[in-house]
Amino acid sequence: MKTTSKIGGFIGLVMAVFVLVVVVALMSTTQIQFGTTGVITRFGALTDRTLQPGLHFKIPFVDDVVVYRTQKIIYETSDNPRTSEADYTDFPVETTSKDGQAVSIRYSVRFSIDPTKVQTVASTLGRENEVIEKVVKTDSRIFARNVPRGFTAEELYSGNVQDVEQEIVELLRPSFEKNGLILDEFGIRGITFSQDYQATIESKQIEKEKINIEEYKAQQEEFRKQQKITQAQADAEAQRLQQQTLSKELIQKLYIEKWNGTLPQVVNGGQSPLLIDLGSGLFK
Repeated sequence: MKTTSKIGGFIGLVMAVFVLVVVVALMSTTQIQFGTTGVITRFGALTDRTLQPGLHFKIPFVDDVVVYRTQKIIYETSDNPRTSEADYTDFPVETTSKDGQAVSIRYSVRFSIDPTKVQTVASTLGRENEVIEKVVKTDSRIFARNVPRGFTAEELYSGNVQDVEQEIVELLRPSFEKNGLILDEFGIRGITFSQDYQATIESKQIEKEKINIEEYKAQQEEFRKQQKITQAQADAEAQRLQQQTLSKELIQKLYIEKWNGTLPQVVNGGQSPLLIDLGSGLFK
């Protein structure tokens, strides 16, 4: 019985050692997925090791891995953030135009973490969610609030927001680069105005459209008038030319072409000079 007990204890010890070896082996490796980059920390301190996609070894119980996505990331402001499919969502930015009109701006930022600067990102900003909070969210909302204040409400309402976008990009890009981020695109998705202002603008647009319609009608009337004048001038010129070319011989020729061969039976007041001339021409 003692021999059996010793054998069982030995087998249990071997199994425990095997399990421990397997656990240590698993904890000694880490896998970095494509589209990500990792940095190694040791006892919480950042090391100079940067891990590219693939399988890597690390010291178990000592080393830890912080992973950063290097693929495109989207931060978006929306009226309904919960329904957005962006990676990070937020509510629109409230600001005012140059002439004091309240506006709400919705926009999207597409960017990525520079894989060559993950060490800097890790040491100065932290993990990915901290990067979003400290740089992407903070800077984009500041610029989206301040830049539109240099434009009137009418300029913003017209929908021609390329100047606003360009100005924000010129401010946002160097800020991103300084913090190890690559700005891919900034785009304004929509600008909302107060209901009173929208009603005022729509009323002005309706009046402007009415003016355009009246101007178009006036232009059409002037065009038709010129058409009539041109047609009348053409008719007058045609009559003048016809009178110049209308000779006695031509009249006789036209009459003969239309004559049915029957001489008139009654002549009012005597002989018609035209009939006499035709007759003399026919029966010579």
